[in-house]
Amino acid sequence: MGNGDGADHNRADHNRAYDDKAGITPGPGQKTRTRRKGKGGREQLVVPPAEFRSYYGKPIVKAPPWEYDIAAYLFLGGLAGGSSLLAAGADLAGLPSQRRSARIVALGGITGSLYYLVRDLGRPERFHHMLRVFKLTSPMSVGTWLLSAYGPFVGLALGQEVVPVLPAKIARRLPTDLITRASRPAGIVAALVAPAVASYTAVLLTDTSLPSWSAARRELPFVFVGSAAAASGGVGLLLNPLHETGPARRLAVGGATLELAADRIMQQSMGITAEPLHEGRAGAYHRAAQILTTAGAVGAVLGRRNRALSAVAGIALAAGSACTRWAVFHAGMASTQDPKYVVIPQRERRDARGGGEAYASER
Repeated sequence: MGNGDGADHNRADHNRAYDDKAGITPGPGQKTRTRRKGKGGREQLVVPPAEFRSYYGKPIVKAPPWEYDIAAYLFLGGLAGGSSLLAAGADLAGLPSQRRSARIVALGGITGSLYYLVRDLGRPERFHHMLRVFKLTSPMSVGTWLLSAYGPFVGLALGQEVVPVLPAKIARRLPTDLITRASRPAGIVAALVAPAVASYTAVLLTDTSLPSWSAARRELPFVFVGSAAAASGGVGLLLNPLHETGPARRLAVGGATLELAADRIMQQSMGITAEPLHEGRAGAYHRAAQILTTAGAVGAVLGRRNRALSAVAGIALAAGSACTRWAVFHAGMASTQDPKYVVIPQRERRDARGGGEAYASER
């Protein structure tokens, strides 16, 4: 009996050590294995419910080594895309101030986006190397080519605004008439590419294995497009006189409405992987985004005759858009830290296919 008890104790100690190593801990309120009387008075080990916290001390999914560079890249690309749409509309509507400011913002946004992308890559030549191959199955490859095609048209569209302020000596050496005539077609081409520029980063994120990004693959592009429209419309409200802000106001309110609605649907469809959007740094950014975007949209509607209110609403919309991108970014990174965001969705998909019953019957 003494030897049997010793063997049981050794086995229990071994099992506890194995569970500790694997990162499987007892359920709430239970710290060790317990014993109970089985049939015939024999003692049996009772294993408490297991709670996954890590995979042998390691995350199941490894987070990419991305820092604030990528978060800024996400926001600026969306701002550029939305501003190109606004610039083309203002050009066709005969709103010179709105057209000029939107074109400047579009070029500044895409330049900043490319800067942060190259900064994240580490060396400028890596961006060039990515252009050697075009792969439709790779969001990063498609995105690199999109930015490369979009940027020159944005720059050419701005030519109409630059030519009048050039020094006479420089203007005489350039085909200024050709540049001016080419600005509108270039702006229209940039506007046609703009929705893809504003949304492809969402596809880039959801194509990864990070739980909170992958689970949002259907709705996140709509969130990002709405966010881009709200940001560019907000900047348009901030930079222009009231009588030219009509297109920007409509774009801002429409974008904010799309962003908020798509975000709500996205959270409902994500299941447990939506939790990181409400916790920690991601949660703070997400709450700020909801408040700023809602307040900005309301301010844009009420400020049609008030320049100061329109400007404040524009700032709120742009800030809300940035917070949305950063919330999504940090939520995806945080979702790699807890294995439940990987394990539970996998089990739910297996059970939905009927695999859970087959697995249980085998055991």
